[in-house]
Amino acid sequence: MKSGLQESKSPSQLIDARINELGDWRGKMLGRLRALVKEADPEVVEEWKWRGVPVWSHDGLICTGETYKNVVKMTFAKGAALKDPSGLFNSSLDGNTRRAIDFHEGEEIDEEALKTLVRAAVTLNRSKGVVRPRRTGSAE
Repeated sequence: MKSGLQESKSPSQLIDARINELGDWRGKMLGRLRALVKEADPEVVEEWKWRGVPVWSHDGLICTGETYKNVVKMTFAKGAALKDPSGLFNSSLDGNTRRAIDFHEGEEIDEEALKTLVRAAVTLNRSKGVVRPRRTGSAE
């Protein structure tokens, strides 16, 4: 059951609160990952699901940002279908669908490679099940 406080806050406000309540490297890391997702896709939609998991979507789920004691985990819903030339995925590698990146305290983020992965996830979401307008008037 959701508390009245949670129901009155937007997903973005709930994510802000999570970042602030962590108050350590995990909050800073989650905040930076969130900023990179937004830089990669300014139209991203923030959601709050599964009892407190930040989620970023665009025409479907892109990724989640989960925090644990020793890691901040960014799980890409369709990660197995994404090209990862920079080798960012380092967790959930045996699954058929998801792939994740575990970030540990003090680790550097390959920001450009991460933004490329986010954009690839959006492109994949848009390519599946989206009704495309019919072309009219031009022959190719």
